[in-house]
Order: sequence, then C-alpha cells, then structure tokens
Amino acid sequence: MTDRTTPSARICPNCDGFASAAVTLGGRSARGQLRTITAHCPACHGTGIAPTRRNREGARA
Repeated sequence: MTDRTTPSARICPNCDGFASAAVTLGGRSARGQLRTITAHCPACHGTGIAPTRRNREGARA
C-alpha cells in the first residue's frame, strides 16, 4: 500500500512564499537601534499561501 502524502500548500505567486519583509527606514533611534517597518504581501496578507477560491454552489462555469 502506498503512503499518503499531504498536498503541498499553494505558495502565493506574488511573493513566492516570502510574505513579510523588514524594510529599513534609514538612520537609528536614540537607543542606537536600526529603525525598520514590516511590509506584508498585499495578495496573501503576510501568510505566504495563496488564498483558495471557493466555487459557489449553483454558479455557472
């Protein structure tokens, strides 16, 4: 009997799975820390997985 494998997660095509990135703002804070912000992929909202589409019941193809 063959082993069952789980289907691989659908990786977001817009960010290729790298859903969040730290972007430096330049300069440092008063405590010497580098100031950064986190930018998320707008398509997958920072999850890295493509949203699945649900077929509506009764919808025409």
